[in-house]
Order: sequence, then structure tokens, then C-alpha cells
Amino acid sequence: MKKAARKKHPARIKKKHQAKARRTIRAGKIFEKRVGSGIPNFDGLIEGGFEKNSINIAAGSAGSGKSIFAMQFLIEGLKKGEKCLYVSFEEQKEHFYNNMLDFGWDLKGSEEKGDFSFLQYTPEKVRLMLEEGGGSIESAVLTKKISRIVIDSLTSFALLFNDELEKRQSILNLFNMIKDWGCTCVATLDENSSAKGRVLSSNFDIESDSIIVLYYLRRGERRERFLEVLKMRGTKHSSKIYPLEFTSRGLVVHKNALSDQVAFKLGL
Repeated sequence: MKKAARKKHPARIKKKHQAKARRTIRAGKIFEKRVGSGIPNFDGLIEGGFEKNSINIAAGSAGSGKSIFAMQFLIEGLKKGEKCLYVSFEEQKEHFYNNMLDFGWDLKGSEEKGDFSFLQYTPEKVRLMLEEGGGSIESAVLTKKISRIVIDSLTSFALLFNDELEKRQSILNLFNMIKDWGCTCVATLDENSSAKGRVLSSNFDIESDSIIVLYYLRRGERRERFLEVLKMRGTKHSSKIYPLEFTSRGLVVHKNALSDQVAFKLGL
């Protein structure tokens, strides 16, 4: 028997209409207002920020800085008075909050004000959420009027599926649900980003709106970080590779890109 269509949450419908209303039309082309990343010198590479209501993937190997990249995106939202949600599949809340204090980010204080929410979810719970059409995460997003979401990380969720078709459909359903909520999302992905063009599976490449690759490579006697915008729909983004520096306040993108010769020597 065919299942009856699930009735959408009224707040979800309202947020979807609001997202459409934020679009402006100039010379017959639709433009979205941009959402700042919070990463110094990065927004200039992507026409001022992420598109509103988009799904953006920060991919990289361990130590590349992708979780901090995603967290700075939320910190920027908090500075602007937006409500933010961090969904973690692995990290414990207290441990995570303590680590973020190293950068001067008082997430506990933001949570007490009602501006920041932390959800520790297993990938299995997210799968159940998709089957239910939203579940408790949707209720939290719509009730608290969340506008920015981080998912850390998609890798654990993808491991639930052996069948590639089922995996792709589930990823698409997750991304579409976030867009229906009217949110802008940065999701991390664990990938061996040691060589250009060998980063993502086709599932994430096709379904996401943008892919930012963070490299963590050995250069001489030490490792260094670099950043590249691999793709971003509807955006004239830089195609260069930029040094990425860890500071006491988070990540900073260098203003000057690597020369083609240096990038080639690094295997990029």
C-alpha cells in the first residue's frame, strides 16, 4: 500500500517561503544574499560568502582544520545575532566546549542565552530522522529559528549504507531537508585530500552546492595547511590554492595564493 504523504510542519513551509523572499532579481538573474563564513580573507574568494540556504562541504584529512572551519562559520552567525546548531556524530559536548575555549569561543554561554544548540546524534538517529521526515531535529530548528547548521561529520553517516544508490538518495534527502528548513549548512567530510581531483565520492560532489578542500601536507620538515575552493554553484570563485594558518582566534586564509609552480611541487 502506498504511504500517505507526510504533512509538512507549518514553520517549515513558512521558512521556505521566507528563503525565497530573500532572493533579489537584477537584470533577469536571481541573486542570493551571501552568508559570511567568518574565515578572514575567505569570503573575498567566493563573492562575499556562501549562498543562503546552501549545503557546503569542508573536506580534508585529520588535522586539516575542517571542524574549526565549520565552527567559525557558526561563530560568525552568533556575532550577527543568528541562531546556530552544531550536530556532532562523535564528539562529547563538554569536551567540545572546552576545546573551543582555546579560541575564545564561549559556547556554553551562547547556549545559556538560547543562541547556540549542540546535538550529539548517532548516524543511526539521523537515518531514523529521515525516515520520520524530520523528527526532533526539525522541531528544534524550526522552534528556535535556527539559520546556520554544522554537521560534523558526513563520513559516519555515509558508512551506514552499503548500497551506493541508497547512500546517494539518503544524502540527497538530508540535504533537501536542511534546505526546506531555510538553513545554510557547512558539513565536514573526512577525506584524504593529498592530491587534487581525488577528493570526494560522486555522491557528495553532485549533491552539495560547494566543496572547500583543506589540505594538510608535509613541506620540508613540517606540515602546512592549504585551502582550495573546488566548486561553488552560482559563484565566480577563485581557482587558486591559498596557505591556511591556525591562529589563537581560528583559521586565517592568506591573501596571496600559491604560485602554480609551488602548487605543482606539492602535488596540488
